[in-house]
Amino acid sequence: MTSLTVIATLRTCYTDKFGVPRQSGLVPAAWGIVEFTPAYRRAEALRGIEDFSHLWLITQFHLVPEEPSALTVRPPKLGGNERRGVFATRSPFRPNRLTLSVVKLDRVDWQGENGPRLHVSGVDLVDGTPVFDIKPYIRYADSVPQARSSFADVPPPPMQVEWACDCPAPDDVRLIIDQTLAQQPQPAYHDDPGRAYATEIAGWRITWTCQPETALVRSCQPLVS
Repeated sequence: MTSLTVIATLRTCYTDKFGVPRQSGLVPAAWGIVEFTPAYRRAEALRGIEDFSHLWLITQFHLVPEEPSALTVRPPKLGGNERRGVFATRSPFRPNRLTLSVVKLDRVDWQGENGPRLHVSGVDLVDGTPVFDIKPYIRYADSVPQARSSFADVPPPPMQVEWACDCPAPDDVRLIIDQTLAQQPQPAYHDDPGRAYATEIAGWRITWTCQPETALVRSCQPLVS
């Protein structure tokens, strides 16, 4: 069997895996940059890619420490209370820890020391994710409008986000924070309105609590490098 080769690293606005969207496209403002390894950092490998609006990224959940021994998982969509077979879910706790994400191609950086690079958005992956392959999204082949999706047939309803603090972050970062917290990243089985959560997004540390139908941002502080 041929081993997989890492062709690129995905840099994203999510430096903490807690808070990363559960599916791609749920946070349109979430950005990523595909930086190729030297062997694949060649313009001819990307010739024509700018003619596609979206791409498939084949990557790995590299922060999952090891492959699971169990072949069932508890999907967050079901509140963490029901087990399903791993191959009937998109859980990161799976053999080979491979993942498949559709992202929007915003632009190609052809020049520069690390060029060419791909600027993408709608990512659902943590910073530093290894990329094994990239394929263009083909609308007629990759979209099946009549498909059934079991318990994941519709996206989660967005939660209202309110701010109980001043936000010194730039507007584009605040947009990512708003869209991320609206997806209710906290565990579905938590039901404690006073519980505080924290994550790191685009260089800022965010803390929030969850009120009924509302995420309340308590603090927004820049990370100290």
